[in-house]
Amino acid sequence: MFTTQKITLFFTGIALLCLPACQSGGGKEAEVVTATATEASETTHCSSNLPARFAASSDTASYQAKELSHDGMVWIEGGSFGMGATDTEGRPDEYPQHQVKVKGFWIDATEVTNAQFAEFVKATGYVTTAERAPDWEELKLQLPPGTPKPHDSLLVAASLVFTPPAQLVSLRNPGQWWSWKKGADWRHPQGAGSSIKGKENHPVVQVSWDDAMAYAKWAGKRLPTEAEWEFAARGGMQDQKYPWGNEDVEQGKPKANTWQGTFPVKNTGWDKNTGLSQVKSFAPNKFGLYDMSGNVWEWCADWYDANYYKTVASGVSDNPKGPARSYDPDEPSTPKRVVRGGSFMCHSSYCKGYRVTSRMKSSADTGLENTGFRCVSSE
Repeated sequence: MFTTQKITLFFTGIALLCLPACQSGGGKEAEVVTATATEASETTHCSSNLPARFAASSDTASYQAKELSHDGMVWIEGGSFGMGATDTEGRPDEYPQHQVKVKGFWIDATEVTNAQFAEFVKATGYVTTAERAPDWEELKLQLPPGTPKPHDSLLVAASLVFTPPAQLVSLRNPGQWWSWKKGADWRHPQGAGSSIKGKENHPVVQVSWDDAMAYAKWAGKRLPTEAEWEFAARGGMQDQKYPWGNEDVEQGKPKANTWQGTFPVKNTGWDKNTGLSQVKSFAPNKFGLYDMSGNVWEWCADWYDANYYKTVASGVSDNPKGPARSYDPDEPSTPKRVVRGGSFMCHSSYCKGYRVTSRMKSSADTGLENTGFRCVSSE
């Protein structure tokens, strides 16, 4: 649904891109780079206030599901666990920890790869959200009468691409390192001219929630609930920060594809990656699942509600499907879905999304260079 809020967000996003970056040097630079993890966790989300555009309609055609295969999947026995954070590093929406039961399920050992998504597209002819230019004739029917048509340069197929600023900036405004790029889609993750050639085993990105749902339906699977995702990420451990335990991500040997250095201007590549890595580049957790921390954020089935954990704190949730509707206090008029797991862009100064309890959110029609998914099945 295209709303007045969506239009406002669009022009706000364009304005954000035109704002001058904070000047570096002296005390100002120190002020910018010392934004602490606590400050970031309390005030920002990785996907808050992103530059927006007029979204394109999703491809809602039905596809014949192929025969379900458990190849490349891991069976997770059901069980009970404490969902949510008990440490002091979480954002407010990670508390309180509450008791959850989940039934057994199959889950992809890795994020869905470019090769797997290409098979889906070849079989169905599916066209992703990012590949669809908004249709003004359709769009204007859903807008207030008299809304002027935007310039044709804005009604184009595009997606959000990470664009590192040239100098240090405040970490409170993600719009300073994200920009819409014409021609950016799953085949061209950084925009026209980029390619996934030779990256068949990298996770597919620039896919919206709608795209992920379409793939899952075709594969005879579904997206994981947020509870299933966290249960799987924990690998059978309770009250551990990460899928591998409590050792910080930059202690010892590399354990996940995250950001090292100064975010968002310099990634040192200590973990041998400065962007996406192919799946299975790091050791799996105790359930045999790869990249449950870092690499790409992963879409979940659930709506995002910042207050959801508070509503279920007093009892035991049995195989929960999440809240009935979305509520994001940062953008209350924009429905959001949950994303989990962090990405190659996560750094302790800004976003410790690679913690097993970290929750993020994104609108269902948004594609990002650091967002993909994996699937599950109950059968």
